[in-house]
Amino acid sequence: MKLKSIPEQIKQFVLFITDGIWRILPQELTKKKRRNYTIMKVIILAVRRYQAENLQQRASALTYSTFLSLIPLLAVLLAIAKGFGFQNIVESQLFQHFPGQQKAFGEAFSFVDSYLTQSRNGIFLGIGLGLLLYTVFNLISTVENSFNQIWQIKLGRSYWRRITDYFSAFFLIPVLLVCSSGISIFYETTFGGMKEHLVLAPIYEILLAISPLIFSIILFTGVYLFLPNTKVQLKNALAGGIFAAIGFQIFQFLYINGQMWVSKYNAIYGSFAFIPLLLLWMQLSWVICLCGAEIAFACQNVKNFDYEQETKKISRRYLDFLTLSIAVLILKRFETTSPPYTAIEISNHFKLPIRLVNKILSILIDIHIINEIKDVDAYPNYQPAIDSSLITVRYLLDKIDQYGTEDFKTNYKEEFFPEWQAILQTREAMFSSNGDRLVKEL
Repeated sequence: MKLKSIPEQIKQFVLFITDGIWRILPQELTKKKRRNYTIMKVIILAVRRYQAENLQQRASALTYSTFLSLIPLLAVLLAIAKGFGFQNIVESQLFQHFPGQQKAFGEAFSFVDSYLTQSRNGIFLGIGLGLLLYTVFNLISTVENSFNQIWQIKLGRSYWRRITDYFSAFFLIPVLLVCSSGISIFYETTFGGMKEHLVLAPIYEILLAISPLIFSIILFTGVYLFLPNTKVQLKNALAGGIFAAIGFQIFQFLYINGQMWVSKYNAIYGSFAFIPLLLLWMQLSWVICLCGAEIAFACQNVKNFDYEQETKKISRRYLDFLTLSIAVLILKRFETTSPPYTAIEISNHFKLPIRLVNKILSILIDIHIINEIKDVDAYPNYQPAIDSSLITVRYLLDKIDQYGTEDFKTNYKEEFFPEWQAILQTREAMFSSNGDRLVKEL
């Protein structure tokens, strides 16, 4: 057998990962191959979306917002911590979890102390507090919007939910930092004696080394789980959290040990050298955070991108055929009084990508053929929106034909009337034989 040349093998591999792998449905694979192919799809999808959504630019916007909001953000956290009597613990924990930013945090804490002192006096108390809370609220709202765009969510939280959720989180963060300090003390007290033990000392060192990684995993997983305005599955948020935490710890290690950067910036900026370094740190940290969000999205939605190119280029005829077929399935299930179908069940029944099924279901909902029934603890299911004895083939296809807007300036009633009549007469001729058949009887 003739062996293929290396360039040809590379070409076939590129064709496979860009197109072929997306044309293989999960039910066509063994369990092992399905897992391996899913991992490949997640990585490919995350890389594609990183490029398509220009996450680098989005990270820059978040860096700008974070830098402007840094002092108000810390002021709110420290004010809450001071009210509970553990301001010093929170400050020490911030130094510990962000070891490369001692200079930046030191300067910021001095500004915060001055800010909080001034805010106690006169009318500035009300105005200053309002501006401070608005700045913090605006920052987190910007972050949520970025996450919602990654998750393709059009509507964010309502203003009332944002106020309650955001400030609940702010009261929780100092408590979590104090708990982290308590866990560290407990850990040192319980396992500190292992340092002198010949056999257990390496285990102690490993546990000590991975504790920042574990904290980062918990932090990123919580962000990916609760910040997007959608239901994110824990396993998918955890996958994104692990990716982001590992990336962040590697970046921290390189950042802290890159002392030559500091010496170069000191020579140029003098005492202000920490500012460009802080901006660099924020920029790369946001890139890592957004990449983790893309991983979480890809893990949860990878099935939606099977046959992606075909879904975008589907013909009008085949889309009508699938729309009619799905309507038949839903109406027949309703007639038998069986439990209604979900999108996943319809996808499995027709061996169609879930993204195409959701597109067709959206059309059927918009033309008032079916309704979406939502259950808090289950996936949405679908039932007829009107009496199924009224839904004929002609009625359904007429509704599809009229789906969308026709509000343009082209005068089809006078100047282009023959062309408009030709379209209508052709449609009438197409429906003449089977147009009056009930959809549920097909």
